[in-house]
Amino acid sequence: MKNRIQLKKILLFSLCFLLTSIVSAQSLESKIDKILKAQFKDKETGVVALVAKKGNVIYRKAYGKANLELDVNMKPENVFEVGSITKQFTAVSILMLLEEGKLSLQDDITKFLPDYPTQGKQITVHHLLTHTSGIKSYTSMRKFGEVMTIDESPLKFIDFFKNEPMDFEPGEQYKYNNSGYFILGYIVEKVSGMSYPKFVEERIFKKLNMNSSYYGSHTRLIKNRATGHQKRNGEFVNAQYISLTLPYAAGSIMSNVDDMLRWQTAISNNTLVKKETIDKAFTNYTLNNGKKINYGYGWGHNEINGVPTIEHGGAIPGYRSMGVYVPSEDVYVIIFSNCGNQSPTSTAIKIAGLAINKPFSTNNNAVSLSKEELKKWVGTYKFEDGGIRIITIENNQLYSQREGSSSKFKIYPTSPNNFSFEDGFYTYKFSEKKGKKIAIFQNRIKKEKGMLMPNQS
Repeated sequence: MKNRIQLKKILLFSLCFLLTSIVSAQSLESKIDKILKAQFKDKETGVVALVAKKGNVIYRKAYGKANLELDVNMKPENVFEVGSITKQFTAVSILMLLEEGKLSLQDDITKFLPDYPTQGKQITVHHLLTHTSGIKSYTSMRKFGEVMTIDESPLKFIDFFKNEPMDFEPGEQYKYNNSGYFILGYIVEKVSGMSYPKFVEERIFKKLNMNSSYYGSHTRLIKNRATGHQKRNGEFVNAQYISLTLPYAAGSIMSNVDDMLRWQTAISNNTLVKKETIDKAFTNYTLNNGKKINYGYGWGHNEINGVPTIEHGGAIPGYRSMGVYVPSEDVYVIIFSNCGNQSPTSTAIKIAGLAINKPFSTNNNAVSLSKEELKKWVGTYKFEDGGIRIITIENNQLYSQREGSSSKFKIYPTSPNNFSFEDGFYTYKFSEKKGKKIAIFQNRIKKEKGMLMPNQS
C-alpha cells in the first residue's frame, strides 16, 4: 500500500512537471511570436527565426513574404545571403589550415602576398582576423560604389584597396574591416590549393551536411532562395545588385536557419577543429595597450544582462542576419530577414534573453519613484570618451539627451539608482560618492563612466 502511494506521488509530480514545462514552452513561444510580429508584417518582407537549447529546436517559424512580386510566403526552409556571418566560416577555415600546419597566426601577410605594400608595418594573420590590421576597409571607400557590380578575381580586387593609406598602426585600434577578411579568403586559396568557394563547400558544408548552404551566386538555381528587398521612400523595391565576388570571404555565403544550427552544433562539438583551436576564435583579444576589443576570430563578445554571449550579425544588399550563442546555457538564436532595412539584431538579442530567462527591462518593469528621487539625478554628465549626456525631468519623467542631438529618450527607473531605456539595452546606473554624482552608461558589454559637471547638482 505504501509503495502504491509513493508511486502515485511520483506520477503526480511527473505530470505536474510535464504540464509546467508545456505551459512554460507555450509562454516562451507566444512571447517570441509577439516580438517577431511587432517588426515583421504578414504582407511585407519576412523573417525566419530559430531558437535551440542544448541542440534541440524550441522555436522555428517564418513570417511575411519570401518574394513580394510573386506573393510567396516565407517558410523556415528559405535560404538567405548571410552577409558578415560569412566571417565565421572564413575564420574556421584559417584555423583548420593552422591545425594542418600550413600557416601560423603570426605569419606576415607578405608571406602570401609578397608585393602587398605594408608600409613597413608587420601585418599578421591575427591582425586580419581581429580587425586590428589598420588596412582600409574597402566598403568604407567612396569609389566602392562605382565597382560593386563588377566581377573580379581575388587578386585583382585586392589591388583595388591595397594602396590606400592605413587607418592606424597594426594592433593599435579595433576597426571593423572587410578588407582583412577578403585577404583571409585569398590566404585560404593560396595555402589550400582550392578556391575559397570550393574550400567552404567541400570541407565545411558537405562534411556537416549543410545541404542548403552555398557560396553565393545570382545565376545558380538555389532551392528556396528568399528574394532580397530594400525599402525606399516608404516603398519596397528589389535589392541593389552587388557582385558576390566582392563580399567574397567577408560576406558571400548563403544558408538557412537549419544549416546554421548544424554549423553551431559542429562548432560546439569541435567537429572541424580541436577544442584548443576553436577556443582561439572565442578569445577576447586585446590591443597593443592591453585594452579588450570584445572580438575573437569571426565572433564578437557581448552579454545579456550579465550572461556572456558570442554573436555576429550580417548585412548585404537585400538581407540582414543575426546569430547569438549563449555558451553557459547552450542556447542558439539565428534570425534572417530579406529586407536590408529590417535588422533582426535587437530582436535576436531580446529573444535570446527570453530563452535564458534573462529578459531585458522595459517600461512595463518600471518602479514608482517620487519626484525628489527622480530629480536627484538631473544634470549634465561628462563621460570618459568626451561625450556629454544631459538628464532632464518633465512631468515626473526622466529623459536622456546626448549633447548636440535633438533626440530625447525616456529612461525608466528599475530601482532608485538604475534606469533603463525603452528597449532595455541601454541603461544608466547612478551613484553618489563623497558628494560627487556618477553615472555609468551601459550598452550591454560596453560601459562608460560619467561625472556630474560642476554647478549641476
